[in-house]
Amino acid sequence: MSEHTVEGPAVKRLERSRSDRMLAGVSGGLASYFEIHPAFFRVGFVVLTLLGGSGIVIYLAAALVMPDEGKEDSVVSAALRNRRDRPWPLIGIALLGVAGVLLLSHATLWPGGDAWIVLLIAGAAILWVTRQGKAEPATDAKQLAARDSRRIRRFFVALAVAFFSLVALVLVAAAIFAAVVHVHVGRGIGERTYNVAGFQDLRENYRLGIGRVVLDLSDVQLPAGATHVNARVDVGRLDVIVPPDVALRVHGDTQFGDVNLLGNVSGGHDVERSVAQDGKRVLVLDAHVGAGSLRVNRAVR
Repeated sequence: MSEHTVEGPAVKRLERSRSDRMLAGVSGGLASYFEIHPAFFRVGFVVLTLLGGSGIVIYLAAALVMPDEGKEDSVVSAALRNRRDRPWPLIGIALLGVAGVLLLSHATLWPGGDAWIVLLIAGAAILWVTRQGKAEPATDAKQLAARDSRRIRRFFVALAVAFFSLVALVLVAAAIFAAVVHVHVGRGIGERTYNVAGFQDLRENYRLGIGRVVLDLSDVQLPAGATHVNARVDVGRLDVIVPPDVALRVHGDTQFGDVNLLGNVSGGHDVERSVAQDGKRVLVLDAHVGAGSLRVNRAVR
């Protein structure tokens, strides 16, 4: 009696496609498994991303748990299997997982609630640095762990060099800008508001290096004649509110920015505007902003 071997149908595996991929092959793999056009999944991921960012998390999770076509292990299973000898890929996956949780829960562990961006980049960078190329010969876990450590060190050294190079460029650019605009940091940084109660409290000069100055002269009763006031902000914004019942002789200028004198606005490079009025009581205002915005308005009674 002859024996016949009965072969069952081949078990279909859910794996990332190599032949139909735009990023990691997730949509192509899902399309092959479910026998649906890959555009269906791609559009779905895009829509979910636009509706709050969950599409990024779902796609990334699928890329981590689905093995690449022709491979037995996924990124996650390989990292878990070699967690003792090769900890770096597992650390990268953990960072990606925390980033996904923060994104989905809208946590606010960072200014503006964007901590997930930093963790996502860090986790993806670690996985990319410790990836194993197809052409690399098979090596044991200890050799792979040593290679991972070397790559991580080189990556962070390169990142540090790039960061400090960028910082140096920013400092050079800031120095050039400060020289051109004549920024005096010693004059102060921040926001200052001067609500001048009377003529006896009025100063001749109001100056700030970087930031905003609000100079409110609306309650000042000026004596007869000319009263001189100088106001300057090197970088930032200067707002001056003048009394409603005095004549004005104003000269306002900015090297880079815009000037608004009593509603007349000009902007650009080396902007100057002036107002000349005659009266018994005259406020002579010299206002300058190196880079930023200058506003002079009358108080409303």
